Amino acid sequence: MNRISRITAAPLAAFVSVCLIAGCGSTDASSQGGSVSSSAGESAEYTAVSASSTDSAATAGSAESAADTSDSLSTSSDDLPAGVQQMEELDGVLTSQTSPTHTGTTYEIFVDSFYDSDGDGMGDLNGVTEKLDYINDGDSSTSYDLGCNAIWMMPISESPSYHKYDVTDYESIDPDYGTLDDFDNLISEAHSRGISVILDMVINHTGSQNQWFKDAVSYLKNLPEGQEPSSDECPYVDYYNFSREQEDGYVPLSGTDWYYEARFSEDMPDLNLDSDAVRQELTDIATFWLNRGVDGFRMDASLYYYTGNNEKSIDFLKWYADMVRGINPDAYIVSEVWTDQSTYSTYYASGIDSCFDFAFATQDGIIAKTVNGFYDAADYVNAQSKEQDLYASYNSNYINAPFYTNHDTARSAGYYAGDDGSKTKMAEGLNLIMSGNAFLYYGEELGMKGSGKDENKRAPMYWSTDSSAEGMCDGPTGMDSIKMKFDSFEKQDSDPSSILSYVRSAIKIRNAFPSVTAGRVTTCDSLSSGSTAVYTKTLDGAETTVIALNTGDTASTLTLDDSTGFAPSDLQISAVLLSGEDTAELSDGQLTLPPYSIVIMTAK
Repeated sequence: MNRISRITAAPLAAFVSVCLIAGCGSTDASSQGGSVSSSAGESAEYTAVSASSTDSAATAGSAESAADTSDSLSTSSDDLPAGVQQMEELDGVLTSQTSPTHTGTTYEIFVDSFYDSDGDGMGDLNGVTEKLDYINDGDSSTSYDLGCNAIWMMPISESPSYHKYDVTDYESIDPDYGTLDDFDNLISEAHSRGISVILDMVINHTGSQNQWFKDAVSYLKNLPEGQEPSSDECPYVDYYNFSREQEDGYVPLSGTDWYYEARFSEDMPDLNLDSDAVRQELTDIATFWLNRGVDGFRMDASLYYYTGNNEKSIDFLKWYADMVRGINPDAYIVSEVWTDQSTYSTYYASGIDSCFDFAFATQDGIIAKTVNGFYDAADYVNAQSKEQDLYASYNSNYINAPFYTNHDTARSAGYYAGDDGSKTKMAEGLNLIMSGNAFLYYGEELGMKGSGKDENKRAPMYWSTDSSAEGMCDGPTGMDSIKMKFDSFEKQDSDPSSILSYVRSAIKIRNAFPSVTAGRVTTCDSLSSGSTAVYTKTLDGAETTVIALNTGDTASTLTLDDSTGFAPSDLQISAVLLSGEDTAELSDGQLTLPPYSIVIMTAK
């Protein structure tokens, strides 16, 4: 659809911000295009903000030119808060180290809302390619890029919906996004920068416009009364779960006396994953994408493969993981199992690499509750210590997948009333110092807002306050206006005090210390109380890090002891994540932590 028709359908010329993306896995049947719940306390109002031509130009063009702009506009260190100066001085000299396979940071992208390369108002694959240098330019000596080592793109195959979780052709690119040639180019350019590419694999269900389903429906509608369907006559009738009874999770098939399973929506019929023919189709689909250079898959809605039967869902996931690794032994598989931790932990028994760590995510998760003061800092640390043993009990080779927000959740900037950015930064930092493969939802590095309906959570990347600036997208039809709390990319890019600069530093720390990325957590109980906590992260063959947190709004001073495994005099501050005037200080065993601070210490 062209830009004019999209705007006519939903006037968004006053649009000033970027919302979240669409996805699956909640118990709400609308979650493929709708989420389970949304956060309160945020008004859905977009306010037009005019931008100067200079501001618009800063957004236009390639990532390289933006990098030049960033370098030339950097703020003098004399003008910066002392804490930010300390962060620049320490973190700025860090160098990337090699961490265990599949650990690092993955950037989640909703292509429709990310970057528009051709001016039609929709993001596309070429837009993602154009902005790869923003994600990772492949040069560890530069500071413009985020430093992520993988991207996860939400569904990109042909689909009638904006979110594309109702796939009609699995071995295609939706025309709104581009072509297979565009995809191949994206893969090549990403790999040249050291960026892995993960695709969303939606196999719990297809779209109702998928030819498999259309053929099955046509067959059933023409089936003589009293005759039982036969897969010999129509193979596709076995691809789905049909019944003459309206069972739980089944909806009527129009024009017949049949029902079919559709847990999320009548437009999303569930696949019969017991069918050998379906499993062969899934094998062919995985082979198609892996042979094009895809590095792994995010498995959508795994909890619902066999609704109410976790054992069968886990067995199927094991089959799928074994099949994928038979094609590419190095492929990465992360699964969405949106439920309680005691349940999703059992899915590690399937042998997949990762499960999304929902316990820490969203406004009700451990990270937000810690930053809001409902949990002590030690609760955040101890939860990691406990879960590493829980996950390892099912799979000793597990790789945790921490995340803070995603396309199904409210944006995080709406979690903290009256926040000047300190809490938003702290929360991003707590996510990015967790072990495993940490996921960052596009726009979170800017502190974007967006809640309520799913379209609000999946709106355009906030490159500019000018909705007509080059690359800006229109966003999903029906998206509300949202008044952004923090500046756009064009303003934050050259500001060392911005949320963006903070997130860049957090990922730089993650890349510099393998034990931060993949280490085992041990709490230093004698040094942890209230809003402060100290813990170690250890990894075979890597330097041990000692991490100190202050999640409160006042400074705190600790007297270090040997519970860290080091004599206090043997430790030094090696990296910091700070947001204000105060610096972190370590002198004669006394560690002073500013408000909302994270301090990384190592042996001298």
